[in-house]
Amino acid sequence: MPLDPLRGKPAPPDRIVNLAVLEADYYTLPPSAPVAFGTSGHRGGASRGSFNELHVAAIASACADWRRDHGHGGPMFLGWDTHALSEAAWRTALEVLAAREVPTVIPSGREYSPTPVVSFMILAHNRANPGKLADGLIITPSHNPPDDGGIKYNPPNGGPADTDVTGWVERRANEYLADPSKIRRVPFEKALKASCVSETSFMAPFVEALGEVVDLPRVKASGLRLAADPLGGSGVHFWGPIAERWGLDLTVVNPRVDPTFSFMTLDADGAVRMDCSSPYAMANLLDSAGGYDLAFGNDPDFDRHGIVSGGGLMNPNHYLAAAISYLTSHRDRWPADAMIGKTLVSSSIIDRVVAGAGKRLCETPVGFKWFVDGLFTGKLGFGGEESAGASFLRLDGTVWTTDKCGFCMALLSAEMSAVTGRRPHEIYRGLAERYGETHYERVDTPVSPEAKARLAATSPESLVGRELAGRHVSSALDRAPGNGAAMGGLKVTLDDGSWFAMRPSGTEPKMKLYAESLSGPETLKAILEGAGPMVLGE
Repeated sequence: MPLDPLRGKPAPPDRIVNLAVLEADYYTLPPSAPVAFGTSGHRGGASRGSFNELHVAAIASACADWRRDHGHGGPMFLGWDTHALSEAAWRTALEVLAAREVPTVIPSGREYSPTPVVSFMILAHNRANPGKLADGLIITPSHNPPDDGGIKYNPPNGGPADTDVTGWVERRANEYLADPSKIRRVPFEKALKASCVSETSFMAPFVEALGEVVDLPRVKASGLRLAADPLGGSGVHFWGPIAERWGLDLTVVNPRVDPTFSFMTLDADGAVRMDCSSPYAMANLLDSAGGYDLAFGNDPDFDRHGIVSGGGLMNPNHYLAAAISYLTSHRDRWPADAMIGKTLVSSSIIDRVVAGAGKRLCETPVGFKWFVDGLFTGKLGFGGEESAGASFLRLDGTVWTTDKCGFCMALLSAEMSAVTGRRPHEIYRGLAERYGETHYERVDTPVSPEAKARLAATSPESLVGRELAGRHVSSALDRAPGNGAAMGGLKVTLDDGSWFAMRPSGTEPKMKLYAESLSGPETLKAILEGAGPMVLGE
């Protein structure tokens, strides 16, 4: 995908979303696309007819059916982020849940609700009330552009729903779309006053418990100067109370909330996208980070992290490797046999770090849902994705969240620095010197239905022995070795350990190509150029 000449620059007026048009489209346009769950919920755009009022009402209705049929007697925690459509969708969902008399808990003061906070609230309730299990709905399209909307369901295990659940919810929601007369709703003001709807603070218990997952007293004692950029996201009001409660020298460098996200700098493709792993989207924080020891940013629902260390934004794979190295040597109360989870398309340096720590690796397909059960039971100490999302166990080895937690991953960077005296980028540099430097890149390109079909029809065995970048294919697979689940694409490994993986996006019309070279940047370039022709014949 070509780089936009304005990448990293302030968004010009013609790239700022028109809120009035967007909201009108949400309420007035009929759906032109079905409900479709990707790796984490349903996402779409109101003006494209893929995220409209009926989509949200249908999904909320389907989730009410699911929890009824499975005997979930506890509350549903209903959270939302700062995207332009999120408040409207939150209102729609509440109208449906109240009409269905689903016990629903909303945040006091209608505070924004980060994804990890909703996961935390579900798990906290279910520990105390095992006979009345809670679940949650979160209105968010994650880091997608401001005109997108999204909604995802987290069952009683607190994490993203697995494919069995989302498949059922998707089918039932589309049945409601086909016959909207079956959707029950009440007016919003009546929903707020319904006996089944209650308010509680999502913030206070989460802030208090953060010291059980990160050694915040150690961070306080270090005197580290920290900067946080919420990128206008749902955790914007959390950082102040976190700093006050734990005595941290932490400055929120951008406290603005603007549903157009007009303060953002443009991403690589020229879109307004709140991707905290992109140096272009994080340009403002990079410019202001010089006066701090560490800085970090998060996406709108705070399930991702971006770490600025040594003046630069760390590659997500590098920070995952550094974090895993630190955690496996500084969490002596974790279960001794706890594995480390990574996605198949994460850097192979993680494999070597895990092996060096004497731990077992669990490789899964893309999607945090594959880590949920392991984190919930303690079989995984850590689960992380190459797209800058991760969570890990509490200090005592019990579950923290089973969804990605941008708060704990950001604050962990400060704990690592306080305890070791080295910044995260320095820790990674030591790992690269020990295990070898790698060169990694992900490229997104538009994809046709025909190309998707060719990828799905390609047999992994047919690629073994073929040549790419001057090397031979030693193995190819379409299922993850950690759990045997289909990866929705292919991963091909060359005889020097270099590899590439190809999979279509679950939420956008894109083909994602991941590649890593263990033999230098020229090999990486050759892999990226040759992978498509090898697999797709293009």
